[in-house]
Amino acid sequence: MVTSRVDEGGSPLSRHREPPPPPAPMPGGAPRTWLLMGHRTGDNAQVLALGEALGWPFEIKRFVYARYEKFVNLPVLATLAGVVKERSTPLRPPWPDLVITAGRRNEPIARWIRKQTGGRARLVHLGRPWAAIERWDLVVTTPQYRLPDRSNVLHNATPLHRVTAKRLADEAAAWEPRMPVLPRPRIAVLAGGPSGPYPFNASSGARLGHESSALAGTRGGSLLVTTSARTPAATADALFEAISVPAYRYRWTPETASNPYYGMLGLADEIVVTADSISMITEACATGKRVHLYDTGLGRYGMREALFPPPEPFWRRFDRPHLKAFVYRQTMRIGPQRLTRDIRIIQHDLLARGRVSWLGQELAGGEAPPLEDVSRAVARVRLLMTETAPRVVTGSEQPLTHP
Repeated sequence: MVTSRVDEGGSPLSRHREPPPPPAPMPGGAPRTWLLMGHRTGDNAQVLALGEALGWPFEIKRFVYARYEKFVNLPVLATLAGVVKERSTPLRPPWPDLVITAGRRNEPIARWIRKQTGGRARLVHLGRPWAAIERWDLVVTTPQYRLPDRSNVLHNATPLHRVTAKRLADEAAAWEPRMPVLPRPRIAVLAGGPSGPYPFNASSGARLGHESSALAGTRGGSLLVTTSARTPAATADALFEAISVPAYRYRWTPETASNPYYGMLGLADEIVVTADSISMITEACATGKRVHLYDTGLGRYGMREALFPPPEPFWRRFDRPHLKAFVYRQTMRIGPQRLTRDIRIIQHDLLARGRVSWLGQELAGGEAPPLEDVSRAVARVRLLMTETAPRVVTGSEQPLTHP
């Protein structure tokens, strides 16, 4: 059984002046594992998913970042300079054998931790690292980041997820008594938020409510609707007001400890998910149920356009409803790939394989095989931890010694 220990309060260990001791062995020979939590819900879900799937005991480390962290968290550094130490989990011996992290802000922290182990700790990064790929023992990535092929890069089709049959059954049993009795089929509606060039405004929220209600109405069913941390308040209001069939509505708030998200996945017969969130799409697909993608935009503002559309006439480039979305879209088109991600790559792959369909369209192909990305990542990490060859430690990660 996987167990976790969360350290709260205190300040991270100050800089050593002596070479650190080797990591203490864990009971049963399992590697001592640290999971570094960041500020993005999707990143944290992936880190937890891999930690839980490995089956080893782990410790969760949470951080509060300084406002100036962008100026001190340079990709090549191994430092805690961007962390508010008094409000973050303390970092102290025994040091880990394995560190799993995601997100730019935690990269210098992960390298600082490895520095304390004399370079012995293995670092696994999920997503797209900002430091050079060679600085990581393993990078687990997905197509929207367009990383190159390397021996230490695992290319998965979808992000890692925490959906298991047991979790869905347990959450469904816990939440069904708290919801009204609704006609079946029950259709879950998972609302994300604005993403890069794709805004999710009030009009789009209302359209989601109308189209989801129409789907449930044709089936004589009901809706289980939830917003997320990224859903704008006006969008959530418009979504809820547009629903015209029996429904259970849940508005996400940071103050609420319990969340029916997994319960809805377990109770739903079908799922509608906004196409901006690759993590939610993956979790919906992992249930094995019918998944409908909702395009938050329309026409050339939507996600259904070709992956590499021809350039628009210049006079049409300045009537975008949102300047931020316009700038991001142009960066995707002409800027360095390193600065962007293109979520349409994963969408088109899932559509082609018949795992999902756009809301209002039929599925392509037959029943799709189950997602195996979590098991692939687990296998690679287990292999990594059996390797005994020493890795090359860069100068910034060398352990501190007496002058």
